[in-house]
Amino acid sequence: MARNEVRPVIKLRSTAGTGYTYVTRKNRRNDPDRLTLRKYDPTIRQHVLFREER
Repeated sequence: MARNEVRPVIKLRSTAGTGYTYVTRKNRRNDPDRLTLRKYDPTIRQHVLFREER
């Protein structure tokens, strides 16, 4: 079964500089720009912004 390019797998990297990443999928039709989510970074024990990296 082929992977769907409408929902690619992306990495979300912490903006705090810890190097922590989350892996998720996104819908390119709904979110064509880079995704930014506020998630928990266990390295610094805080919620910070995570940005999509390519």
